[in-house]
Amino acid sequence: MNSASKDKWNQLLHSFGYAMSGIRTAFKQENNLKIHLFVSVIVILMGLVLSISNMEWLIILLAIGGMISLEMINSAIERAVDLVTIDFHPLAKAAKDMAAGAVLIFAVISVIIGLIIFLPKIALLI
Repeated sequence: MNSASKDKWNQLLHSFGYAMSGIRTAFKQENNLKIHLFVSVIVILMGLVLSISNMEWLIILLAIGGMISLEMINSAIERAVDLVTIDFHPLAKAAKDMAAGAVLIFAVISVIIGLIIFLPKIALLI
């Protein structure tokens, strides 16, 4: 392996390290992420108990991954806005509110997905 290839490999490894650091920071500092993780564990356990199909697993995993990712983006936007100004500014408020709104929309859609997948299976057990 030549020097240029080693440098690119090292850059790639550093990129993964930065990403992992961001994930650790988010889970340590963001209470909403802890809530999403807790709910995700419950949903995964329900999926195992209720033997959901492969397609249902794909949809559930996309919802979980999307929810956690979007919450991290929301947190990053909040921090970036706070870095720029501590004073009230309508554009700062709008940016934070829109990011929070995006999380809320995805959360509602994720709940609907969960209901569509799990309610029929639970109804069969009753």
